[in-house]
Amino acid sequence: MRTTITLFWLLMAAAPWAQADYRDHPKTAELRQTLIRDYRFSAEDLLRVDAALAQAEQLPQLIQSERKNKESTTPLWDDYLALHVFPKQIDNGLKLLRDYAPWFERAEAEYGVPPAVVAAILGVETKYGSYTGKHRVLDALVTQGYEHPSRQPFFFSELAAYFAFCRDFGYDPVEVKGSYAGAVGYAQFMPSNYLRLARDYDGDGRVDLWNVPDAIGSIAHYFNAYDPPDRPAAHWRRGEPLLAPVSSAQLQPDAPARNTRQPNATIADWQRYGVSSAAELSSDLPAGLLELRRPQGPEYWLALPNFYSVMSYNPRVFYAMAVTELAAALQQAQALASSP
Repeated sequence: MRTTITLFWLLMAAAPWAQADYRDHPKTAELRQTLIRDYRFSAEDLLRVDAALAQAEQLPQLIQSERKNKESTTPLWDDYLALHVFPKQIDNGLKLLRDYAPWFERAEAEYGVPPAVVAAILGVETKYGSYTGKHRVLDALVTQGYEHPSRQPFFFSELAAYFAFCRDFGYDPVEVKGSYAGAVGYAQFMPSNYLRLARDYDGDGRVDLWNVPDAIGSIAHYFNAYDPPDRPAAHWRRGEPLLAPVSSAQLQPDAPARNTRQPNATIADWQRYGVSSAAELSSDLPAGLLELRRPQGPEYWLALPNFYSVMSYNPRVFYAMAVTELAAALQQAQALASSP
């Protein structure tokens, strides 16, 4: 079996792409049933799906990209941080905050998410919209929705949502480009989230995440409306911080796991396990402990509910830390720019 799997990946890697008419693939019947049941596709709608599937290309390298994402494969926090927080990134974020200040202020008033956090999402995701992805979303989602060895069900459901997105918002399925995972727009929403959570924030009658005001409002709305069943702390808490610094970490042997996807103790619990913070925090506040590998040794932070709200956008610690660090840098730059 191991030899077979190895040969499969060698063959996949040897061909960067292959035309693959997916209309007769065994899973296409299931796709059609899903589109009819969940999205009420008509016979005419399904003909357009078949026309797109006939033009889909198999891109196995995208599976490799998804499995070897930088959030999971970069060992040191400093190396990942340098990808997202640097002077030009801060300058461009400050300009975005100035140019779209009314939209950021409105989003904060309505949803409670600070402008710097929304801007930081845009910065980490797409460098404020300057790079939204070069791959056809059709190819990314067909390849992974049909072939991914471990996350096929997720990408298959996103493929169905993608066809609904194209129908509902008037996009040609063979034309839209996005990330290797099929995320689109300045905010990099997956198709299912685009359908449920994207907003026409500028009121022009079109939900367009390649439009800055719509992206701003949609990100802020996402943090309040995204409702994953496995992460009850996902909703944004107005006025609360994302992290608390750790002043001392003398971890007990029975301390809970670090770097989890949701809080796994309270502040009082962490104190009993040997973690102290100089910040004034409620003893019953849910929290997790972050352990970041740095050249000088591990660095610890207490992750609070709003940090896990950011992780609902991308469930990796490095990602949420980069957003948090960039948001802090943008807030500091704003303060310096406004000082006399």
